[in-house]
Amino acid sequence: MSKLAAIATQGKVYGIDHSKESVAMAMRTNKQWIDIARVEVREASVSGLPFSDGAFDVITVETHFWWLALATDLREVLRVLKPSGKLIIIAEVYKGAESFTSRAAERYSEKIGMAFLSVEEHRELLTNAGYSDVQVITEPSKGWICCIGSKPPVS
Repeated sequence: MSKLAAIATQGKVYGIDHSKESVAMAMRTNKQWIDIARVEVREASVSGLPFSDGAFDVITVETHFWWLALATDLREVLRVLKPSGKLIIIAEVYKGAESFTSRAAERYSEKIGMAFLSVEEHRELLTNAGYSDVQVITEPSKGWICCIGSKPPVS
C-alpha cells in the first residue's frame, strides 16, 4: 500500500483483509501513511465491501484465487468502482504458466481450495461479472498474470 500511496498523491489508498492479523500487520507496515490519512486499512470481506457504490477509480487485487465466491465477489468489486473505473488483478501463478510455482500450485490447487484459472478462464470471469475492455497480460516463464477490466461507463 505504501507504494500506491506514494503514487496516488491526489487520493487515498484503502486496504481490506478478512484476517485481523493481516490488518494489524498492514497497519504497522503503513503507519506513516495512516498517520497522515493517506492510507486506511479495514478488516472486511470482499463479499461485502464496506464502501458505497462507485467509490473508487482503481481497485487492485493480488489474492483473488483465495476468494470463496470469486464470480460474486468480482461483481461486488464492480459495485464499488466508479463508471469507467478499473480493476487490476495481479497474480504470480496461473493455470498454464511455465513456472515451477505455477505448476506446483496447479497440482495442489484443488486440495488447498485455490481457484486456479487459465488465461481464458480469467478473461471469461471478468467478462461474465460485467467488466468491459478486459485485457489479460502474461509472463508465462515467470508465471505472472495481470487482468484489467473496466466498469462500463454510464450511458
